[in-house]
Amino acid sequence: MTEQSPLDDEEPPEPDGEAQASRPGRLVAAWRGFDAWVDEAQTRFGARAAQARASATQAKTIARQAKSRVDERIERLPIPKEEQFKGGAHGERVTARIGSLLGIAFLICFITGLLSHLIQHPPEWFFWPSRPIWLYRITQGAHVISGIAAIPLLLAKLWSVYPKLFERPLVRSLPHALERLSILVLSGAAFFELSSGLLNVAQNYPWNFYFPQVHYAVAWVAIGSVFVHVAVKLPVLRRALTRGAEPEKPAATGLSRRGFLRTTWIATGVAVVATAGATVPALRNVSGLSWRTDKGTQKLPVNRTAVAAQVTRTARDPGWRLAVVTRAGTKHLTLAELRALPQTTAELPIACVEGWSQIATWRGISFPDLLRAVGGEPGADVRVSSMEKAGLYGSSMLPGEHTADPLTLLALELNGEVLNLDHGYPCRVIAPSRPGVLQTKWVEKLEVL
Repeated sequence: MTEQSPLDDEEPPEPDGEAQASRPGRLVAAWRGFDAWVDEAQTRFGARAAQARASATQAKTIARQAKSRVDERIERLPIPKEEQFKGGAHGERVTARIGSLLGIAFLICFITGLLSHLIQHPPEWFFWPSRPIWLYRITQGAHVISGIAAIPLLLAKLWSVYPKLFERPLVRSLPHALERLSILVLSGAAFFELSSGLLNVAQNYPWNFYFPQVHYAVAWVAIGSVFVHVAVKLPVLRRALTRGAEPEKPAATGLSRRGFLRTTWIATGVAVVATAGATVPALRNVSGLSWRTDKGTQKLPVNRTAVAAQVTRTARDPGWRLAVVTRAGTKHLTLAELRALPQTTAELPIACVEGWSQIATWRGISFPDLLRAVGGEPGADVRVSSMEKAGLYGSSMLPGEHTADPLTLLALELNGEVLNLDHGYPCRVIAPSRPGVLQTKWVEKLEVL
């Protein structure tokens, strides 16, 4: 028999009742502590939120008080109020009528300017015809004339609406602030376009930037601002232009509504007539401010002289040869050989980007004849290079539409005389419906592409 251990008969000890009871107590105590902490946090958060609301209310009160003080001080200043302007020039109908014509002038100016830019910097998809021969003369003339007409119209428009500067409150809401900001952008862009364009017409450049590029970029800002302004003011415009005629009330001061409109139309007409002679030959004798006439050398104005282009020595070089590059090689033609080729005489206008234009009689070799003579085909693009190396237009691209036209000439004579040095001697390009800056002078090389 084996002995039984005394421990074998002992039963395991029962759990302590107090220990069992203490576990749920600890859980309840922990939960109550957490609940108390949440209550305390909510209390603190509520107090801070109430403090923030009180601070915000106090800030709003201070802001209202400050605004009231500012308004009171503004009221004490000798600044007129909008309702004090009683003149006939400040009505809705006056503004709408002048604004409509100004918008049309801006639109014509923008479209014709865009065309001129595309002709000078053509993308692949752009096409510009060579006929009618006066097409560019008309579009660029309309560009400059509409820009000049816009100057008195813009001044009259600003005069009619300037009482709005004194309306109270100055800013009523965020949309109202944005509207006023858009008008500021429109006015600034319009002033820049018209003033810089006018200086360009006069060939006066008191700036360091490249005019065509900046003028083109700001034109998009101006026309975009015009469309935004028209969209915002369309209800006012429709109301002012469609309502029936009203008996005109006598203006308290200044011109009446009709008097102001009549003065604006007269001023615009005078500005146009005084300058349009540069483009419209019929007005040349009455356009006192016309900036170009037929009194230049060989009865044609000169924008850039041979001295300015620094080509006097190379252009007069007896050993000058015209290089014509084709796929078959390069041919060099003397001035005598060019004169021995079939000659074409044509009356073509030269139209400058500044708006002036003049018809002249040109004589030289037509590009179709020239290309055939050197083994090329009419209708190919031709790169034209000048002896002038420093200018922005030392070379130009003559598209196939023009090289296939028999009126596109490599001119040797102008108005019955050998080309003057300032007009491009020994030879120059003259093509129908092209800007003057692309009618390359002092040609030294043609590359058939």
